[in-house]
Amino acid sequence: MNTTTLALIELGAVFFVLGVLGRLAARFGMSPIPFYLIGGLCFGNGGFIQLGDIGEFSHLASEIGVVLLLLLLGLEYTAGELVNGLRRSRAAGLIDLALNATPGAAVALILGLGPIGAFVLAGVTYISSSGIIAKVLGDLGRLGNRETPVVLSVLVFEDLAMAVYLPVLTTLLAGVSLIGGLEAVAISLGVVSVVLVLVLRYGRYISIVLDSPDRETLLLKLLGAALLVAGVASALQVSAAVGAFLLGIAISGSTAHNAVRVLEPLRDLFAAIFFVFFGLTTDPTAIPPVLGWAILLAVLTSATKFATGWLAAVGHGIAVMGRARAGAALIARGEFSIVIAGLAVASGHVDERLAALASAYVMITAVLGPIAARFVEPAMRAVMSRQSGRAGQPDVAAEEPDLL
Repeated sequence: MNTTTLALIELGAVFFVLGVLGRLAARFGMSPIPFYLIGGLCFGNGGFIQLGDIGEFSHLASEIGVVLLLLLLGLEYTAGELVNGLRRSRAAGLIDLALNATPGAAVALILGLGPIGAFVLAGVTYISSSGIIAKVLGDLGRLGNRETPVVLSVLVFEDLAMAVYLPVLTTLLAGVSLIGGLEAVAISLGVVSVVLVLVLRYGRYISIVLDSPDRETLLLKLLGAALLVAGVASALQVSAAVGAFLLGIAISGSTAHNAVRVLEPLRDLFAAIFFVFFGLTTDPTAIPPVLGWAILLAVLTSATKFATGWLAAVGHGIAVMGRARAGAALIARGEFSIVIAGLAVASGHVDERLAALASAYVMITAVLGPIAARFVEPAMRAVMSRQSGRAGQPDVAAEEPDLL
């Protein structure tokens, strides 16, 4: 059997299994990300069956998956919304950063992963999964709740923080000297700042250039522009992912709406390959030694994310039940955490234990987050009922309005 034939068979089997895993995840009302990671672990280095002929394609497809993930994330915001969200959520965003990046950095240092490993794991534990959270809020019918704008403002702050974090991470992983690193970081931050200003002023012209009434033409323009911008951003020492994110922000109006429609299926396909590829390059035998640390991190950062949402909701005058829902909504980590870990692993400058730890951590929190969001309300009602019963007061929890 020639190489091409074998690669087609393996690739077809991978896509089919991904479809089955996605269906299984939907059946349980969960994100498919943990299932994709498990699938990659089963068929990669140290897994049950090794796939040897699709590695080159999987690597390139996973890079495209990262670009499309960040492009569609950028399409969710306009530049004005990002600026306003940053103003509203500065305090909550800084609390979020301090509470959730610190545990990851501390565990990395304890495990001897070094300063770069600490910086990487801090990002992994800091960033919540916008994709999982948005799906959970939609599934639970909470998009109109009073606390939802608070949750979204925290996510906006995180996304903007990533626009700074990723270029710095890329520079650190390149292994340049201190002076060269400072220069590269300055260039990266300068490019990001200039692009944001240009997007605020001239973003509508980018939308006009990319727009097209024909779906095929629109798809080709968008994909070509995304890959081109990502490549140029990478050449300018800015993360390719950040370049795609900034392009998404620049596209607005009907163009953004149409872009989401044509790109979503492509994003889902390549993003699934990205998660599988990360699993393929992670040795499953490396997970048991770090599983305890992953569980500890998951429990600790679930508590700190809950505190983040709670405090952010307090700042906006949200009542107790809304605070609890906001806190539980932020727990899940997913695509961005794996993007960060994937960049680090691909560089070859981090300990292989980091990939195993990140995989286990994301799988746990991606499952725990939706469960916590679903059951936090009845749990809080039960607690408040017991407390009001002891005090001889009526149960006010049931009287609190949920919607705006």
